[in-house]
Amino acid sequence: MTGTLLITGGAGFIGSHIVAGALAAGWRVRVVDSLRVDVHPASVSMPAGVEAIVADITDAAAVAAALADVDVVCHQAAKVGLGVDLGDAPDYVRSNDLGTAVLASAMARAGIRRLVLASSMVVYGEGRYRDALGIIPAPPRRREDLEAGRWEPISARTGEALQPQLIDESARLDPRNVYAASKVAQEHLVAVWARETGGRAALLRYHNVYGPGMPHATPYAGVASLFRSALEGGRAPEVYEDGGQRRDFIHVHDIATANLAAIEWTDTAEAGDARAFNVASGEVHTVGEMAAALSSAFGGPEPEVTGRYRLGDVRHITASAERIRRELGWKPAVSFADGMREFAAASLRGRAGAGG
Repeated sequence: MTGTLLITGGAGFIGSHIVAGALAAGWRVRVVDSLRVDVHPASVSMPAGVEAIVADITDAAAVAAALADVDVVCHQAAKVGLGVDLGDAPDYVRSNDLGTAVLASAMARAGIRRLVLASSMVVYGEGRYRDALGIIPAPPRRREDLEAGRWEPISARTGEALQPQLIDESARLDPRNVYAASKVAQEHLVAVWARETGGRAALLRYHNVYGPGMPHATPYAGVASLFRSALEGGRAPEVYEDGGQRRDFIHVHDIATANLAAIEWTDTAEAGDARAFNVASGEVHTVGEMAAALSSAFGGPEPEVTGRYRLGDVRHITASAERIRRELGWKPAVSFADGMREFAAASLRGRAGAGG
């Protein structure tokens, strides 16, 4: 089924890949994006056939106008990344939570009942762990442990390091930083919208996304962007902690196809359903392994393990992708090795505020 698809944040890294995929699938595509100068280069162009509206997602009148004749909404607009400090909190809440509330309110008035939300693995906090006695929540890591280079979460029951496991969508949400808290709030707002309107929503919890067109390094960029930007500048990627942090790296092409599968799912889901899906490869790699693979493919200097840390970072977060494979019929197409080789040679997005 196709029709008119509104993609918020459609000029961004992930949004632009969804736009391309939706056009290829036969959708009529409309994009609303603020084109914020702290995120986007000065020159941003949309593919032929896309109706582009430059407006902030918190602008209620503009959002209402953008929803005219829309069949389904793919909500990508958000402020992302760990951020700098708590001074970023108002912007995260405004962009992510107020923006989602404005969109949900406008959709309710317009009678639009299909929504895909870009959520994130950060809603889980630390991932799933076990000790010798079974599954156990991981406590926040203490600053004194990190200062001493003790990276692994410790079991309060045994005093031993916890063993990481794959996490599924039934896990409790445990945000550990402002960005994560804002993504949890987005999920809750969308769930309320679905219950009150009979809408159907897919909550896509992206894991570590990378790929062509990724932004250059900023305080809000993901680790893949930081490493790729360093290599482009002739510098060694700087790996925090000991490089043993476990992650699931997922190519942006696969993120786009997951969104298209979720859009189709909203056409047949039960009214009032807001269903979470991990969007992940299901494969575990460490941050150090990713840095080494990218450096090797780029032909640049080997990564430098720095021992530095960020207090809001989690140690391990890797996903079970069983639900999305089973219920949406989706699976990733880009392997880790192929994706790293492509990413090493791909162009990054123009720097924010700069031309190109």
